[in-house]
Amino acid sequence: MPEGDTVWLAAQRMHEALAGRELTRSDFRVPALATVDLTGRTVLKVVPRGKHLLTRLSGGSTLHTHFRMEGSWHLYRPGDRWRGGPAWQVRVVLENAQWQAVGYRLPVIELLATDAESGAVGHLGPDLLAEDWDPAEALRRLRTDCSREIGLALLDQRNLAGLGNLYRTEVLFLQGLTPWTTVGDVPDLPALVEKGRRLMVANRGRWEQSTTGSLRRGQTHWVFERSGQACRRCGTPIALAEQGAAPYARLSYWCPRCQLGPAPSVADPDPSTRRQGLTRSAHPGADRPRVIHAPGGRWRP
Repeated sequence: MPEGDTVWLAAQRMHEALAGRELTRSDFRVPALATVDLTGRTVLKVVPRGKHLLTRLSGGSTLHTHFRMEGSWHLYRPGDRWRGGPAWQVRVVLENAQWQAVGYRLPVIELLATDAESGAVGHLGPDLLAEDWDPAEALRRLRTDCSREIGLALLDQRNLAGLGNLYRTEVLFLQGLTPWTTVGDVPDLPALVEKGRRLMVANRGRWEQSTTGSLRRGQTHWVFERSGQACRRCGTPIALAEQGAAPYARLSYWCPRCQLGPAPSVADPDPSTRRQGLTRSAHPGADRPRVIHAPGGRWRP
């Protein structure tokens, strides 16, 4: 699933191509909107909201889309060959005199009244990349359940919007905490949230996502999608385990030496390590998560 910075950049590109221009054609290839025609409407603004995209139109309507796992928007000049996938995967087309915006595999497409957008995105927490980012509100929401595992709390878009599996994995490594540490046991929650925001801000202007500061292939991440490979700091093999209940379990990557706190049972290179009362003791549900050390492990939803 795209992270908030990817959606932010998609919104910027869509806004540049569509905003202020009249649509000369629209084509909805989903049953619920098959008869809708937006020809003649002007796109006013394309706005990201967490992982949602809101395309606001004249006449008081908003096209709400969400990428989820496989969706994407592609921009083409009129007459260009579409390369985002086979034609049967196209869900919506918005066209003006200069550009064609083609939505592939979008699982969420709905036309809303602009003044009713809250029905689609009102449940979201503060957006880390929005101009009205409210860290105090994000922290308040995170702390409503201090017993929750921080790795799951960070992924909950009702707490803060836009942070996904890549950034929550990387920020927890940089803060030295395992994903199974409870919210209440995080020594400096404001610093953790701010670190996540800084990582996303640093990457929002490009498609490449780097948390290490390097854009060289294979060097962009500390632990994400690096299971079985050596930790860049201490050399310990990066561990991998599922976190959360099915069907929403996500893969968590972490360094058993650099990150302290509860975790599924793995070979501990240094069991004596302690910091601020946190230990690498086995998680109470260690028999449930599936721990993988195979090199080259890939993220799966």
